Amino acid sequence: MARTTADPSLMPGTLDLLILKTLSRAALHGYGIAQQIKLTSQDVLEVEEGSLYPALQRLELKAWVESEWRMTPHNRRARFYRLTAAGRKRLVTAEADFDRLVGAVQRVLKPA
Repeated sequence: MARTTADPSLMPGTLDLLILKTLSRAALHGYGIAQQIKLTSQDVLEVEEGSLYPALQRLELKAWVESEWRMTPHNRRARFYRLTAAGRKRLVTAEADFDRLVGAVQRVLKPA
């Protein structure tokens, strides 16, 4: 299968949307978020640390996610992120915006 590294510049807000959606399912640490996105996308999307952690910081500054230090099942200390109420609201808006964008791109790509 083709493997694409997630590039947030491809579609503005896409990485944020992927993170918010992933955290809507469960609180996870950064590595867990990246792995869940990779797994859910069937190895098509791979989020690099250099993109993931700045995005998590940005989402935390916007109060869409919050974090706390906890121990992983492998007994390692990690920062776990979870969606806030504001983050859930933003996710609804972001999903609608993304669906609208995808629909517009599909209309352009259709034969005339």
